[in-house]
Amino acid sequence: MLSLSRAAYDEVLTHAEAGGAEEVCGVLAGDRTADGTARVDAVQRAANVADNPRTRYRIDPEEQLAIIETIEDAGREVVGFYHSHPAGPPVPSDTDAERAAWPGYSYAICLPGERPYLGSWRWTGETFEREAVALRPE
Repeated sequence: MLSLSRAAYDEVLTHAEAGGAEEVCGVLAGDRTADGTARVDAVQRAANVADNPRTRYRIDPEEQLAIIETIEDAGREVVGFYHSHPAGPPVPSDTDAERAAWPGYSYAICLPGERPYLGSWRWTGETFEREAVALRPE
C-alpha cells in the first residue's frame, strides 16, 4: 500500500497540473511500516530531462542523487517515485516498465485535470503490481 499525507498528495497533484501537457516527475519520501506500507510525508520535485517530455520522464542521475541525499539528511527514506501522464493512460506504460530500476519501490502515476487521479504500482524487478493508495488526513 502507498499511504500519502494530505500535503504530499496535494503536492503531487499541484506539480502534475503545473506541468501542463508535459510529464512531471519526482521522488516520494517517508518510511516503511512493518507490513510494507510505504508512508509518504514529503515529495521532492525533479526536473524532467527526457528528450520527449510529453510522453516520457527521466530524472537526471546527479539530481536524483542530490534529492536522495536531501531526503536521507531529513531522516527519511526514498519509498518511491511519481510522474504524470497528462494524456493518459492511468497505468504504467511499456516505457515505464522498461526504465523501472528500483524493485520493491512504489511508482505513482498522476493524471491531472478536473478529476485528478493518482494510482500506484510496486515494481517487482520484472513487472508492476498494482497497490492500494490511501490518503492520510494528517
